[in-house]
Amino acid sequence: MRAPGTAAAAGALALALGLTACGAGSGSDGETLVVGATPTPAGEVLTYIKEHLAQKEGLDLQIREFTDYVTPNTALQEGSLDANLYQHTPYLEDFNASKKTDLVPVTEVYLPPMGVYAAPGKGDGKLTDVTRLRTGATVAVPNDTTNEGRALHLLASEGVIELKKGAGANATPEDIAANPRKLTIKPLEPAQLPRSLEDVDAAVINNNYALDAGLSPARDAVLLESAKDNPYTNVLAVKKGHENDPDVRKLAGLLRSPEVRKFIEDTYKGSVLPATTG
Repeated sequence: MRAPGTAAAAGALALALGLTACGAGSGSDGETLVVGATPTPAGEVLTYIKEHLAQKEGLDLQIREFTDYVTPNTALQEGSLDANLYQHTPYLEDFNASKKTDLVPVTEVYLPPMGVYAAPGKGDGKLTDVTRLRTGATVAVPNDTTNEGRALHLLASEGVIELKKGAGANATPEDIAANPRKLTIKPLEPAQLPRSLEDVDAAVINNNYALDAGLSPARDAVLLESAKDNPYTNVLAVKKGHENDPDVRKLAGLLRSPEVRKFIEDTYKGSVLPATTG
């Protein structure tokens, strides 16, 4: 697995270490539960719980935000977090395999659909149909293993490229069997993808980074993932052995509550979808 954004990760880790000198709580009943999250939507969902639901359940929730996809898992493994919310299970499994960690999902929370976004004003105007990408166009994709494969499968779902038979979740550009438009696939750190739109024809962007950049997946994406049979629902994760800690179970229950479902539906208006299973 290629670790995205080494410099950004190092900076975020330094910040995290500065904030966690006293360590995380154990996640046992009555102690502070320290949860790592990317700012949007995970941080916003957790903030809603902290401000409106946690006190009633006797949950002392502390939220620590991260801007990369590596540090929240590193911090969870090392014990400066009790849980995190930002990733889907395929990414978690790949991280465990490549980093020798033992992190596990507790519950599914929401689906942040990945989308293809077009550069503003390219050529004859902004692209509105991914199948009309110009010959020789450059398309940026996330550079971490599972999200790169996810992006390629999204492009393949509309016939923009064709992947080799059997190309799985960890597909890479080497798995492209047909590329009729002679597209250049440009892997970048996920957080850089919204900024890359000025330099490429289109970018496949993770939902949280699209929202952080002021994009509306439901409105602005040229192509958006379907929720049907989608394996990329984001999960609350903990270190193995802590799945049934009392405060972890309290948070899991709140994340799947009707109040949080309504918050997600009202706030994101189709750009983030509440989980239906798990």
